[in-house]
Amino acid sequence: REQTSDAAFGRFLRIALGSASELDYHLMTGRDLGAIPQSDYLPLLSQVIEVRMLLQGLIRRVDAATPKKSAPQRAVAEE
Repeated sequence: REQTSDAAFGRFLRIALGSASELDYHLMTGRDLGAIPQSDYLPLLSQVIEVRMLLQGLIRRVDAATPKKSAPQRAVAEE
């Protein structure tokens, strides 16, 4: 049961990482269109980068703690 919850947590972390990357893109677009001043953009970008690094580290920890499913063993034909 714990393995399932760890795997689900890992999936949620990857979703959060994708959302952080999407936020990075939206911030860049807002800056490029002039909706976000450079003086606001840089601190926001710094925070997004920090969150992404934290998520990546947490994903590595969860992946290391989650046993991997082994591939099914193929039957070897005897000659």
